[in-house]
Formats: sequence, C-alpha cells, structure tokens
Amino acid sequence: MSAADWLTLFSGALTTLALSAAGIALGLPLGLALALLRWARVPVIAPMVVAYVSVLRATPLITLLLLIFFALPSVGITLGPVAAGVLALMLNGSAFNCEIWRAALMDLPKDQIEAAQSTGMRFGLYLRRIVLPQIARAALPGLMSEMSLLIKLTPALAVVGVVDVTRAAVRIGAATYEPLPPLLAALAIYLPIVYALVRGQRWFEQRRALSEAVA
Repeated sequence: MSAADWLTLFSGALTTLALSAAGIALGLPLGLALALLRWARVPVIAPMVVAYVSVLRATPLITLLLLIFFALPSVGITLGPVAAGVLALMLNGSAFNCEIWRAALMDLPKDQIEAAQSTGMRFGLYLRRIVLPQIARAALPGLMSEMSLLIKLTPALAVVGVVDVTRAAVRIGAATYEPLPPLLAALAIYLPIVYALVRGQRWFEQRRALSEAVA
C-alpha cells in the first residue's frame, strides 16, 4: 500500500470517528430523556416512548438510514449523506441507550426518592443531585458497550455515499486489485478504538463491583 492509500484510510477513520462521536453525543442525552419520561410514567408520552424504542431497536440501522435518506425528501426534508448518517446513528443509539438508562433507573433505591420528596425537594433538584449521579455510574459500562457497537455499525453509512474507513478500504482494494491489505489495515485502525472502549467498560465494571463490595 502506498502513502496515499494510508492517507485515504486515515481520512476515512476520521470520518468514522466524527460521525460516531456525533451520533453518540446526540443519542446519549436523547436516550436519557426518553428513559426519564418512561420512568416518570408521563401520561400519553410514556407509551409513545415504549413504541419508539421498540420500533427503533427492531429496525436495522441500514434500513433506518435508507428511510431517512430516501423517504424524507418526499415530505420536503432533504438531508445530505453525513447528516442522514448522524441522524440514523442518533436515533438508533438513543433507543438502545434508553433501555440502558432505564435499567439504571429501575435499580435506584426507591427510599431515596421518597426521602427527597418527603423533604419537599423539587423533581429537578433531586434528579440532578440524587438520581443522575447514581444512574450515570450504573449505566456507564453498558453505555460504553453501546458506543463500541455504534462505531462498528458505521460501515452501513456507505450505502448513502459516506466514505468511512471500511468504504475507503474497499475503494483502495478495487483500485489496486488487492482487497486484503487495505481491509487488514482498516481492521488495524478499528481494533485500538474498540479495544479502548472495551477496556474502559471493564474498568468501570470492576470499579463499580469494588465500590459495591466495600459498601
């Protein structure tokens, strides 16, 4: 492989990281908001959240991406490949993140909430001081696992023209008639990124288990 090929791969890797980071950054708070709405059992909205999460978790990312890219223009909304990719990653991630956040909320001791309410503490205050710090620690390992999965899903964005690291490797292989070296190079780029997230997930799980044992 030439230096130009490596530059193309690293450019694709930056695209992969940028799109993944955008999808994660948008999907995390959206998933948290959905989980809180479901946890609070807001009338009408909570069942809508359940339907939203169920549909999106059952929809393959590539199908969701194609719907966004080709169906939205029919209602007057046209998105470029990058914007469509970020939106698809955000929606997909938010559905799975919602369930991770909700599981952490369900594990939260109810007596803490009842004690906060009995003192007259407002919802926003005990949410910020009591709920969020605890569920963030509990949900973090699962969220990091979901982040690694989302990064591995980014090659699906190639169907709408996004040139990520995998798509770049395929193009190089087609041009050189040697598909294996660029694909192995793409794998070598993916590995440290995903490995770092997996190691981080395990570290947080061990820290949480240790803190629970001490408590």
